[in-house]
Amino acid sequence: MGADTFSPDVNGAAKFAERLASGLAARGHDVHVMAPAASSKHGTWTEEYEGQKITAHRLFSLRWYPHDWLRFVMPWRINQNSARIIDEIKPDVVHFQSHIIVGRGMSIQAEKRGIRIIGTNHFMPENMLEFTLIPKAWQEWAIGLAWKAARRSFGRAESVTTPTKRAAEFLERSTGLRGVHAISCGIDADRYSPSWEPRTENRILFVGRVTGEKQIDVLLKAMTLLPAELDAKLEIVGGGDQFKNLQHLSRELGIADRVAFRGYVTDEQLREAYSRASVFAMPSIAELQSIATMEAMASALPVVAANAMALPHLVHDGVNGHLFEPSNPDDLAAKLTEVLTASPEVYQAMKKESVQLIVPHDIQRTLSTFESLYRGEPVTDPVTDITNATTPE
Repeated sequence: MGADTFSPDVNGAAKFAERLASGLAARGHDVHVMAPAASSKHGTWTEEYEGQKITAHRLFSLRWYPHDWLRFVMPWRINQNSARIIDEIKPDVVHFQSHIIVGRGMSIQAEKRGIRIIGTNHFMPENMLEFTLIPKAWQEWAIGLAWKAARRSFGRAESVTTPTKRAAEFLERSTGLRGVHAISCGIDADRYSPSWEPRTENRILFVGRVTGEKQIDVLLKAMTLLPAELDAKLEIVGGGDQFKNLQHLSRELGIADRVAFRGYVTDEQLREAYSRASVFAMPSIAELQSIATMEAMASALPVVAANAMALPHLVHDGVNGHLFEPSNPDDLAAKLTEVLTASPEVYQAMKKESVQLIVPHDIQRTLSTFESLYRGEPVTDPVTDITNATTPE
């Protein structure tokens, strides 16, 4: 498996790669991961995730300082490193999680050796523009180049996947590829503990990277528009380059006493945050799936999310929450108010629908589908969009 971002990075692509690697290892596969070193130390060693051991091939990397955590491997050495590691392992299949550097090198070298290649896309070039220092006048040109590069790498793969139908359509439209599979990142719902107790407060939760495309500023502005009698609190879990800016904005808006910035937390603290929340808010306009939203649903939270990219695959308006007009704090505030003022019966129904809607995203189904692709078997994409949600008994 090749990844340009992997643990200890905190983002959806890195988390998926970690869960996939550990899940496959738990099924008895010998899993190797090639990824940037998280520090100056590089080499090959054993790493453990979710109780499973994998072999990590950590390549020499440098920090990309316009970004708050991103590290990258040397592009001019990726072919040499990929050839060396592939020849050493002699893998049955190569699965790259990003085409940018690592996936490019691995796909070139695996193709030369006749090894089956699977490619998964979690990336939108538009999300990285603010960290590239590219002048605005050149950005459209740069995006075009990025998608052409993606087309070359994914074109070497026997099968190409991405987490949702909408993300698959987006990738096909951007690259000209066809037959992209929509395979959910998957989630182990048993790890989360829904609370069915009556609410004693109105607590809104956001979990994710604290970056521009997440549009957390829209959520902060929406907080100022909520009815005062709700006495709503906002909890923001995650870190990123906009952390201090958003703290400053909350003070400017006069809501700093009602907003808690938690930063990075442990898995146990994250589960506790889901359990004590009343509603989950996801204002992002660039989600190819949103693992955080899936975790919230597994925790039986109603969700209010932007009607953008893949979020409508998870949030069914009026069923397990509401969709709001992207970038519109007034509409976000209105939809949050709807959830927080819902009758106990309606509120409990939304919670139950979230739990039901997450069932098709079971991680074991995801693992089985990828195993079939690794064997070269035809697959039917797992159902990731239920149009008629049903409430569990």
